[in-house]
Amino acid sequence: MIQSADQTPSVEIRDAAAPAPAGLPARIQHYIDAEFVDSADGETFDVINPVTNETYIQAAAGKKEDVDRAVAAAKRAFHEGPWSSMLPRERSRVLHRIADLVEERGARLAELESFDTGLPITQALGQGRRAAENFRFFADLIVAQADDTYKVPGRQINYVNRKPIGVAGLITPWNTPFMLESWKLAPALATGNSVVLKPAEFTPLSAGLWAGIFEEAGLPRGVFNLVNGIGEQAGDALVKHPEVPLISFTGESSTGQLIFANAAPHLKGLSMELGGKSPAIVFADADLEAATNATIFGVFSLNGERCTAGSRILVERSIYDEFVRRYAAQAERVRIGYPHQPETEVGALVHPEHFEKVMSYVELGKTEGRLVAGGGRPEGFEAGNFIQPTVFADVPHTARIFQEEIFGPVVAITPFDTEEEALHLANGTKYGLAAYIWTNDLKRSHNFAQAVEAGMVWLNSNNVRDLRTPFGGVKASGLGHEGGYRSIDFYTDQQAVHINLGEVHNPVFGKAD
Repeated sequence: MIQSADQTPSVEIRDAAAPAPAGLPARIQHYIDAEFVDSADGETFDVINPVTNETYIQAAAGKKEDVDRAVAAAKRAFHEGPWSSMLPRERSRVLHRIADLVEERGARLAELESFDTGLPITQALGQGRRAAENFRFFADLIVAQADDTYKVPGRQINYVNRKPIGVAGLITPWNTPFMLESWKLAPALATGNSVVLKPAEFTPLSAGLWAGIFEEAGLPRGVFNLVNGIGEQAGDALVKHPEVPLISFTGESSTGQLIFANAAPHLKGLSMELGGKSPAIVFADADLEAATNATIFGVFSLNGERCTAGSRILVERSIYDEFVRRYAAQAERVRIGYPHQPETEVGALVHPEHFEKVMSYVELGKTEGRLVAGGGRPEGFEAGNFIQPTVFADVPHTARIFQEEIFGPVVAITPFDTEEEALHLANGTKYGLAAYIWTNDLKRSHNFAQAVEAGMVWLNSNNVRDLRTPFGGVKASGLGHEGGYRSIDFYTDQQAVHINLGEVHNPVFGKAD
């Protein structure tokens, strides 16, 4: 709900089930040209605590005028400030200081993130550590970056000169927001760009921490700017801004399609990590205990709100009944609890709108498959956005819960008889982000991995990222790749410079007789 600034700035949360962190701001503001500011028109929107679904704070509702101010500040910093022209080693020192500060403030970051998103506190702490590592990785990579040189001895040298592009527009999602912001901020800043960040409206709280971290680390004024707001307003204005040549977006596929269309008139560079419905394929020769543990973690960690969740599990028929029995029993033992409690494994979904969406799929699943675990709100959690880890077996490939991204703690299990059928089922959705293959047959594992339509594949493993590898999907799961040198490529222009070393070999037009 959009409000004007003269309305009550926040609602105090006193519920012991959802203790509000100490020292919350009176309201969430934009950060433009090194200053915290309200929206130009004074409007705000409600931010909801997912445990109680009460409004606990208002955030500035950015629109075109606010985005214009942020882009102007970023553009000025890019052209007039020192950041874009600094040596890589100088930028690297700042990024390492940022990583240090993120680590030092990890407890506070996790506290805010858990409260704002419903993410279990232990998992929020892990995401903070990953955010620091993202900055450390790109701080090192930008110094080690080597560009191509091509020689034609005695005739020519050709080399590649990399240059930052300008103002990068970063639009981030509400699941693990701080870490995913770091995933974009680190390479964009490492390569010398200025940025405008638009965080998700469901979870804007932790994004404001970047301002203090960047200031203390020595990032120059105007290089980082933050505009909060509704996607259809602030996000749309950022995508359509003619002086923002790059947009990096993480979110659902339908929003990605809209961004693609709105960016097209300006021929913007786009990197989009979109939705997923990733398969986990379990063959009869797999380590059944390891496969069960990994697939439980893969769909129920982060409350099931993860793009790479293995939410379709395909199991060879000879072990199917045993796998379903084990999986359902273990899913029933997953600990549901309040986000701030250390023993919690699944907390509250982020927002009541999302809760209703996931619950609608749970009810649909009861007509499309066999419910073997969960299936509703857990006992003792009458308020908030709590859903039991839910498992459906015997799900046909035509079912909506097999085909559509649910983005919650819900999994569909389907049997297969042959390797060919498994591949057909794995590739049988519009998505292609990740895949997980469980088998001890070396030949089959590699052949299947290369045939599956997924941007990333894990063999006998859960989702363990190596930051040097490309991250991205195929089909409806994304456009482009980031991670490692692919991020450097996206955030820089590569200019080819050709130097003649010998006799000039020019065709001569209009030669005098």
